[in-house]
Amino acid sequence: MVDVRTYPLWRDLAMSEDLPKEALKTVIEALCAPVTTPGGFDARADQWREEALKAALPALLARTSAKRLRSRLLVHGDERLLAALAAVGTVTADDVPAILRHRRLWAGLVSALARHPGQVEAAVALLPRLADHEVERVVRDWDPDQYTRTEGAAPPPPVPQALFDTVLEACLTPLAAYLLLPEPEEGWEAVTAYTKDWSLELGGRSAWSMLARCPERWAELVAHPTYGAAVQHLLLDQAEIQAAEEARAHAAYPSGGEDLGEELPAAEPAPALNEELLLACLPALCLPELADLPNPQVTARRTLHHIARRVGNNPRLATLAAEQLHAAADALVTRGRLLSLSEKQEADYEFDGRVLRLAEDLVLLSANPDHLAGACAQLAALDSPAVLSPAPSRTRIRIADDTLPADHDRPAQLLDRHYEHRRVKTLAALATHPNTPHAAVTGALNVLHPAELAWIAEKIEGPDWFLEAAAAVPALQDEDDGVLRLLSDDELARHPDPAAVLQSWLDSPAADEILLRSEVYRAVVKSRHHTLEHLRQIPADEVLARQEPEIALKILLDHCGRNAGRWAALAAAMTFEYGEEKITFGELLDSLDGESAKAQTP
Repeated sequence: MVDVRTYPLWRDLAMSEDLPKEALKTVIEALCAPVTTPGGFDARADQWREEALKAALPALLARTSAKRLRSRLLVHGDERLLAALAAVGTVTADDVPAILRHRRLWAGLVSALARHPGQVEAAVALLPRLADHEVERVVRDWDPDQYTRTEGAAPPPPVPQALFDTVLEACLTPLAAYLLLPEPEEGWEAVTAYTKDWSLELGGRSAWSMLARCPERWAELVAHPTYGAAVQHLLLDQAEIQAAEEARAHAAYPSGGEDLGEELPAAEPAPALNEELLLACLPALCLPELADLPNPQVTARRTLHHIARRVGNNPRLATLAAEQLHAAADALVTRGRLLSLSEKQEADYEFDGRVLRLAEDLVLLSANPDHLAGACAQLAALDSPAVLSPAPSRTRIRIADDTLPADHDRPAQLLDRHYEHRRVKTLAALATHPNTPHAAVTGALNVLHPAELAWIAEKIEGPDWFLEAAAAVPALQDEDDGVLRLLSDDELARHPDPAAVLQSWLDSPAADEILLRSEVYRAVVKSRHHTLEHLRQIPADEVLARQEPEIALKILLDHCGRNAGRWAALAAAMTFEYGEEKITFGELLDSLDGESAKAQTP
């Protein structure tokens, strides 16, 4: 070990062109030997040594050919430095075994080695040693200086075709293998209930990233004997989505020198897949590989929704593959018994969403009148939406288009507020389907919420028979517009019984809706007209944890008083864990009496 103060000198010697070959071994030894002292390892001094060695490493590797000395130097290079040295040829494929003795392989090193024609074969041979999620990065990170390259610097050579093809095949292989054996060995119910379609299983993110780089080869790849099915699935799922994203990006950030302040007419993006390619992808359209999976009530629903997403992204499929889509929809509805409406379970928050998605999918895919009528019946069986008009608030900020009417309190507008218009919108779509029986639609109209009927009158333009049937739905004599309007305290003061109005809010369906109940509770708690009886009906965490402390302060002081047992019980009860059963404020207060009595029992 040399004196730590001489490391700058050894660094400069290593970088000097006049350093004789005979001195290399000594210089390398001086810069590579760890710093030790009589007291042990000196971390600070060793950091100075590492900094000197890192600066000298490119020069030393360029002049050193002995394998043992090169191995000793390569240990001290980080991934970025070694990849940069490989890109300029200082580190070669012969150095890879020495590098891999001390670190795992990374994509940047493979990319850098493949820049040299004589090392492409060696780089391709290294690909199986990369983790699956890193293989695509060999091509993605081919030009690491893309955004930092100085003007005049030479760009890297193009990706070698042999490397590109091998990476493409490696990325397509997992999806191709899944399509051959899509059924997992265990945990099937948990896996299939997780998502609404097959996007996770068929996503192939790395595969699509590679496929998107070679659109000129799509026509060839869809017919590939091994990877053709995987390519068809990826094109149907991803091609039009990416084309739309690129069109939006171009419109937002034009690159042709256009004036950014000038509004350009919105141009319809050209389809990513021409008709010939779409026809070539039809064998994969209806996911035949997943047709016989177990648990059909779940898998058939997911398959139907996935097909509907494909048709939504590629509207031309509705014409090109009409018979194929109709047959697939009929088979899936029958096999999965999708129109057999089960009872809604208390904790099943996805129930309404499943029914709505099924009806929306059948609008796109089905031509069976019985199935379309069944979708109308399922929509009619859903709970009516709770429509709420929030209390006036100075802190409420509303962002709205100036072209809209100023009246934001219209029932139809309020229905849009929490996307509660989805049921009536889907029913309107079913009404436009030529095969939907009119009687099924009019039967569903009779059970709609008044706000939904108002939404039809305000938002829907046809068909005429549907608008006339909606307008003819009789209103009950004592029925209002179905909107729960939260009033300000000044408006409540003008009412003969403000407490009764607050109680009507707590009794309304809105108090049971997950998206609306907090607004109802907040309005009641903040009103100066509330009573203790009102607060006792509200969940304890709403009163104690989501409102200002003074709301509950006096109540707790009066209730607990000088009883230490009640105060201790209060602290123990105020956990409000996410998964625990919610109790009302009244139940919390009553529980304090019981806990206090237990604490006083000898």
